Amino acid sequence: MKNVSKKNMRESRIATGVFIGLALGCAIGILTDNVALWLSLGVALGAGVGASLPSKKKDKNTNIKNKEQ
Repeated sequence: MKNVSKKNMRESRIATGVFIGLALGCAIGILTDNVALWLSLGVALGAGVGASLPSKKKDKNTNIKNKEQ
């Protein structure tokens, strides 16, 4: 498995959120006949949600420090 930095993991989560928001915004926009509004809202909300998602990979140093205490 590749050694991925925290910055790359964060960017990956944001990109995933943007993609999901883009898809949902496009679908809602087509249904409501206002694609421009919902596409931009979907991307903005997706980026926000993606940035706030917690990291899946736990830091090994944090686990060791918690066990020592």
